[in-house]
Amino acid sequence: MIVLVALMAAASSCGKINDKEVPSYTVRIDLGSYALWTTYGVSGVGDYRVFDRSRLVPANFPFTANTYTGYGGVLLIMAFDALSGNYSPQAYDLACPVENSQKIKITIDEDKLEAVCPQCKSRYNVLNGGGGPLSGQALTSKYGLRKYHVYTSQMGGYTVAN
Repeated sequence: MIVLVALMAAASSCGKINDKEVPSYTVRIDLGSYALWTTYGVSGVGDYRVFDRSRLVPANFPFTANTYTGYGGVLLIMAFDALSGNYSPQAYDLACPVENSQKIKITIDEDKLEAVCPQCKSRYNVLNGGGGPLSGQALTSKYGLRKYHVYTSQMGGYTVAN
């Protein structure tokens, strides 16, 4: 147990997590109205949704010419925000920063509510760790998921952007 605590302390003290490994592509998902947020948003802790314009996910979402979903798509999840100290919608790019490919997208392990890369098997803390690495090559390389901003709207919803 002492060794595990020492290893965790050493890993967290050796430097900052790089969440910029995935290229910066435009992100703009307008869920600003109450109706859009109620249909396509997230509400309870751990509730999540994937947005990927290239695959038209979610189905029936009103993608427009002004909708952009980043490099690999966007994960929207109701999670802990360390800045505010509250649970709120958080957004991350779906591309694994280790693989750095638009085609290799993280998925959610619904039992643990962690993001997992199907290729390198790295795991990321998207529920209360800001997309930081938990295991695998991502932890070794200190790669975290690219995070996007989620802004509140005056019309009862949110907009995801970078």
